[in-house]
Amino acid sequence: MKFSALVDRVRGEGAAAWRTHYQAVAAHERGEDVIILSVGDPDLETPAPVIERAISQLRAGDTHYLPAAGRARLREAIARSHARRSGQAVSAENVVYLAGAQNALFVSSLCLAGPGDEVVTFEPLYPTYPATIEVSGARLVRVPATAACRPDVAALAARIGPRTRAILWASPNNPSGVVLNEQELEVIAELARRHDLWLIADEVYAGLAPEGRVPGLAARLPDRVVTLGSLSKSHAMTGWRAGWLVGPRELALHAEHVAMCMLFGLPGFIQEAAISALDLAGEAEARIRSYCTARQARFAAGIAGIDCLRPLPPEAGMFMLIDVSATGLSGAEFVQRLLASQPRAACGCASPPTRARSIAPAPACGSSASSCRKRCGPPPAPEPSARPQAAAYSRAARAAAAARRTRGARQAFFAGSLPSGVSLSIAVGSACDSFCARSCVFSPALAASWPSVPLPNTCCS
Repeated sequence: MKFSALVDRVRGEGAAAWRTHYQAVAAHERGEDVIILSVGDPDLETPAPVIERAISQLRAGDTHYLPAAGRARLREAIARSHARRSGQAVSAENVVYLAGAQNALFVSSLCLAGPGDEVVTFEPLYPTYPATIEVSGARLVRVPATAACRPDVAALAARIGPRTRAILWASPNNPSGVVLNEQELEVIAELARRHDLWLIADEVYAGLAPEGRVPGLAARLPDRVVTLGSLSKSHAMTGWRAGWLVGPRELALHAEHVAMCMLFGLPGFIQEAAISALDLAGEAEARIRSYCTARQARFAAGIAGIDCLRPLPPEAGMFMLIDVSATGLSGAEFVQRLLASQPRAACGCASPPTRARSIAPAPACGSSASSCRKRCGPPPAPEPSARPQAAAYSRAARAAAAARRTRGARQAFFAGSLPSGVSLSIAVGSACDSFCARSCVFSPALAASWPSVPLPNTCCS
C-alpha cells in the first residue's frame, strides 16, 4: 500500500538520531543495566505543589473537554510570565497552550510555511527540527556555526532567498548552550524587516539562563515574533507535556484551529497544575540552574587535561559539547570506537546487572560477557589508525566515571560534528536510571559505554 510523502519528511535525520535511545530503553526493559542519558530529562521531581494540584483537580472531576487554545486562566498566567521574561505586553489572546514546545513548533510550522517555502536556522540544532519544519512541505536551510559555536549571523543573509518565510533559533541553544546576544539579534531583526520574515524563538531553556531570561526580539517586533515555551526543563515536567506559543493574535487564531483538529483540547487537571507551576517559577528555575551549573563544573573538571578532548562549556542549559577534532576522527567515529573499546559492547553481549554499564544490544549469543568471550573470542583489536586515540577513549571513560562518583553528577554522550572540529555533546541534566548516546547534530546515532562505577544519587541510592 502507498503512503503520503509526509512519512518520508518525518522519518529523516531527526528520527534516526533517536534509534539508540530506543535500543537503550528496550535493553533497560529487558533488565539490562543501562543508564539512559540521551534526552534533556532532569532527574529531579516535579515540584510537590504542582503534583498535588493535579491530584486535587482529578479528584474534583476536572477531566472533561476544554477550549482548544487552553483554559483562559492558564493562558493569562502564561501571558504574564512571558511579559516578565521578554518585556512584551501580551494577553491571553496571544497565547495557545499546546502539548509541549515540540507541539508548539509543529503547529507554528504548519501555520507559517508550506510546500516550496524555506525556514532558516542555525547549527548546531535539536535533531527533530528538520522533520518538525519539513512536515509542512517547507525546507529547513541551515546556517553553519562559527568556530566558537556561535550562530554565524554574517552568513545568514546569504541563506535568505525569495522562498524564505522564517528564521528559527533556540536560545539557549540545544545542544551548545549558546545564548544569542543583542548584536546577533539585531542582525536577525534587520534581515526580518528587510525580507518580511517571521521569527520563531525557541525559549524552552530560557529559565535555565542567568536570572531566568535571555535577550529577545518579541518586544521590538511583536508582529513578527513567535515565542515557544514550556515547563519541561524549568520545572522537571517533561512527561506532563505542557507548552505554548505566544505570538500575534491572528497567528494565535490559526494555531487554535490547528490545535482543534489535532488535540481538541488538553486535560484540565494538567492545565491547573501548569498554573501552579508558573506561580512558583522563580523557585523552580533557580533549582534547575543550580543543578546544571554543579554538574557542568564536575564534568568539565573530570575531562580537563585529557589529551585530544576540549570541553566547550555552555552559557546555559543542560548540555556540554566536547571538541574531539584533535583525535582526527568525526564525532560519530569517536563514539563508535569508544563503544568498540569496551569488550562487552564489542562482542554484543549483555553483562551482569551489577557490572559494566553499557549500551550493547541484546546478547548476540545468549551468553554472559565472560562466557561470550569463550564462545566468540576476545573483542577485535583497534584498527591501526585508532591506536593513537585509544588512550584518549580510556581516559575519557575514566573521567566520566569520576565525575559521576560525585553525588548527582550524571552525564551522557552524544555524537555530532561542528565547524570548529568534530564534537561530542554531554548532557548534564538527565535521568540516571539508564544510559545511551545519540547524534545531537549531524551524525548517525551511536552508543557509548561506561565502566562499572558506584552510582550515588538521590534517584539511584
